[in-house]
Parts: sequence; structure tokens; C-alpha cells
Amino acid sequence: MMFEKINIQEKLQSRQIKISDQDQIIQQVKALFENDNSLREEIKSKIKSGADANSNDFDFELLESDKIFHISAIKSICVDYRLRFLDSNLFKNNIPEEAISKIKNLEKAHNTQLNGFKIMAPAKLFKLKNADDPLLFAPIGNNYYYFIHKWGNDLSPFRKFLMLPFKNLMNSIVAMILVSILTTMILPVSKFGPENLNLVKFISFLFVFKSYCAIFLYYSFWKGKNFSSVIWNSKFYN
Repeated sequence: MMFEKINIQEKLQSRQIKISDQDQIIQQVKALFENDNSLREEIKSKIKSGADANSNDFDFELLESDKIFHISAIKSICVDYRLRFLDSNLFKNNIPEEAISKIKNLEKAHNTQLNGFKIMAPAKLFKLKNADDPLLFAPIGNNYYYFIHKWGNDLSPFRKFLMLPFKNLMNSIVAMILVSILTTMILPVSKFGPENLNLVKFISFLFVFKSYCAIFLYYSFWKGKNFSSVIWNSKFYN
């Protein structure tokens, strides 16, 4: 296919900041442990409660280096693709059983109980306060997070491009300038007269640009929208 869907996990891995290079590769954990409903319910309860924790007692010898991400890499991906990185208790969809199994396996392997879960996903998947591809993390400490599980569909290959105008103010201005230029090009400005055609085009461009700015500002204030660089870790809808 010409336009393949974006695997957000692969994009995040390309920007990861590794704590250290590790040559040792962990043996794969057995696919499923013995069914333990009480333990699984306890894990689900911790995810839904969103217990606050800045770190977990991981055994660093057992960590996979390609699953360790610094907050700067996480923020970069969230800003580019307009995603949120929030506490798991704000996630309004169900956590898949496969993710619960992975948490249970991690807790057994590291002989610990994990807390402070975070999820990276589009804002529509969170229960946000009013002021297609989630990733589940647990904090390691010192602004590092350990990737646990990804579920759902991959992102559209056009999402990053479509979200560029919402990344910051400069991107919004550039986008409006480009759209204004394209709009001016299709306007029948020649009907205004053959003289000073360039001047007519320039004045038309200014008028079109001013109109797009007005629409953008009205929509932003009406919907209470903000830039991706500001809301990537915000618990509020706007």
C-alpha cells in the first residue's frame, strides 16, 4: 500500500532515550500463567483507581531496553500526533485481558506490585474534565516509563500531517497562510480588471487570510481548543 497506517509504538521506539545499552535479551515469559481471578481483579482495580506512584520496584536486570522511554520521547510523540499521556483511571474503555496478563507476568518476574499506570491515547478515549490505539506504561522513576502493552488499531498515516496545524501557534499561522495562498489562486481575480493584477491578488490574499484567522479564532474560543504542546498531559478536555 502507498500509505501504510502508523504504528505509534514503532514511532515511539525510534525516539526513545535508553537508560543504557543492554546486550542481554530476556527469555520470553510463558504465554499465560495459571488462571488467577483474584489477582487479575486486583490488577484491574489498581488500573481503574489510578493509584499515584512516581516509580516502581523493577528488577533492572529483567527490563527490556527497547521498552524503556523517557518522558521527553513520550511528549514528542503526543505533540506530533495530538495524543494524551494520562493516569489510567481516566481511561474510559476496558483494559484488554492481554494487558492484565502482561502486568501479572511482570509483577511475578520482578517480585513486586506495579502502580501508577499511565496510558497514551487520543483524547476521545479518556474521561476528561471540562475546563484508536492506547499504550499502557508503568513508571520506573526519574521521568522514565516502562512500556507494558499496546492494543487497538494503528493510527492513520495522515494523522501527523493533519495534526500539524494544532501543534503550536507558528504551525497554525503557517497552515493558514498556505491555505490562504491556495484559496487566492483559485479566486477569479482577473475579473476585477486587467490592471494591477498582482496588487489585486495581494489584497485578496490579505482578505482571505484575515477571514481564515477570524474563523480559526472563533472556533478555538468556541470549542475551547488548545495546542498539542500544551495539552499532551492535561486532564482537562480543552
